[in-house]
Amino acid sequence: MPLGPLRPSPLVEQAVDRLRDQIAEGHWPVGSRLPGETTLAGTLGVGRSTVREALRALAGAGLVRPRQGAGVFVIATHPAEDRTTRLRRAAVADLYEVRMLIEVQAARLAAARRTEADIAALRTALDGRRTAARQDDAAFVDADVALHTAIVRAAHNPVLTDLFGDFGPALRDGLIDLVALLALREHDPDPGDASHSALVEAIERGDPDTAARLLHDELEQTLARLRQT
Repeated sequence: MPLGPLRPSPLVEQAVDRLRDQIAEGHWPVGSRLPGETTLAGTLGVGRSTVREALRALAGAGLVRPRQGAGVFVIATHPAEDRTTRLRRAAVADLYEVRMLIEVQAARLAAARRTEADIAALRTALDGRRTAARQDDAAFVDADVALHTAIVRAAHNPVLTDLFGDFGPALRDGLIDLVALLALREHDPDPGDASHSALVEAIERGDPDTAARLLHDELEQTLARLRQT
């Protein structure tokens, strides 16, 4: 690639941010035509080339679309997810489908087979999850996986325990991705505390149907959010 002149990227980025904010706030509704390059350049105090680059970036984000001879039109108020993010969502969704196959049945068995030692381990793991809520995402995910591991162990099925053990590393990576993709801890550092507490209580009192339902519903809700487009 031949060496060419530097692009004024900071100026372009500022123009993109300003135009994106205007679109998101409804200043130009979906379906409306943006002002021409000359008008935008004058409003933003930049050159037409900067405006042209900014519009190209907005088109790449799925916010606008140029129509030959007609101008540039708004087609969305929020950027479309890039391919990498869509693939991450799909991968985590696949992971959650496997979780449902393993963990819902494990919760049912745990409620029927748990011992006093299992109940103590579950309570300790639940407390650990709450403590980790004050830490970073990785620590919180590790504590969450520890609680679910304790549930699987309480099922007292060695094949199921080994299967979940092999699944653990992929689950951890998927959960860290999940927290980022859905911004799960943005407003609540301990998401799902109430449902996890209810799950532990159902296992403790020996209620297989409720334990299975609680875990199924929680995973299904997350799957639904992941599949939203």
